[in-house]
Amino acid sequence: MLSRVASNLYWLSRYIERSDGILRMLKINYASSQDALQEFSWAPVIKIYSRLEESKIREIEFNSRKVLLYMFSGSDNLNSIVNIITLARENARSVQDHIPKDLWQCLNEYYHLVKDKRLIQLLQKDDPTSVLDELIKQVMLYYGISEVTMERGEGRSFMNIGKYLERSIQSADILDIKFSTSGDDPDLLTSASYLKYLLLSIGAYDLYLKTYRQGFDAENILELVILNNDFPRSVLYSVNNINRYFERLKTNKDIIEFKELSFQIGRLTSMIRYSTIGSIEQQGLHIYLGLIKKELYSIGNSLNVHYFANS
Repeated sequence: MLSRVASNLYWLSRYIERSDGILRMLKINYASSQDALQEFSWAPVIKIYSRLEESKIREIEFNSRKVLLYMFSGSDNLNSIVNIITLARENARSVQDHIPKDLWQCLNEYYHLVKDKRLIQLLQKDDPTSVLDELIKQVMLYYGISEVTMERGEGRSFMNIGKYLERSIQSADILDIKFSTSGDDPDLLTSASYLKYLLLSIGAYDLYLKTYRQGFDAENILELVILNNDFPRSVLYSVNNINRYFERLKTNKDIIEFKELSFQIGRLTSMIRYSTIGSIEQQGLHIYLGLIKKELYSIGNSLNVHYFANS
């Protein structure tokens, strides 16, 4: 497979996964803002998905409608839904011969949906939840079509590596921001409401209730989102799948490059697999998550060098 094609498939998948994470985070945090007894700050969400300056964040952090519009269609926000779906579509258009027609049509519909000016009006005046639900369903449709129609070859492997790399970075980022934010108010980590919405924002609420019977606990949430191998959005589950799909790319032609990247993935997998909540707390959660993100970005950079020809 050409490096350009591999790169386009990889980034197509990363952008779709990023849009899914953003939409779910916006939906749950909007619900949380409506239930909040005090002024609700959107600063943690903005910091996860944008590089907006602190002064700009302070201008909009308590205005739900402005934050939703900025995260959905802000032209200066590289991670706005409109911008990243536009990029996803451009990547898909470049490789239409390598993806099923149904998948291209689904993505094209997603693109035209986010470009529909009707959504802006709904976000400004009506219930934003209906808009976010409509977009989330489009992502789910994309994933369903991809799973059913995509050939089980190199292309799908690159797409899944992109998806799980993006997902693991997002999960680490969300924990880092949410738990560091609680440093200003330690009572947040004992607040059932705060922890509940944290779980809901990453789709972990139902599994948490089935796994832990003693109520909401910060350590249990860390264990679930970092170390649980059955939770689809946990860091460990995602890294295991990066390794799984990378193994399928092994050929005799790229054995040197493969070994180098395989070592990086294996090192990260071992680091997470042999961690405990005790060892994480002893090291410091922020430092631990920082190391994980550093390794994930390093894996992304190595893919760029060895498989995408610095594209």
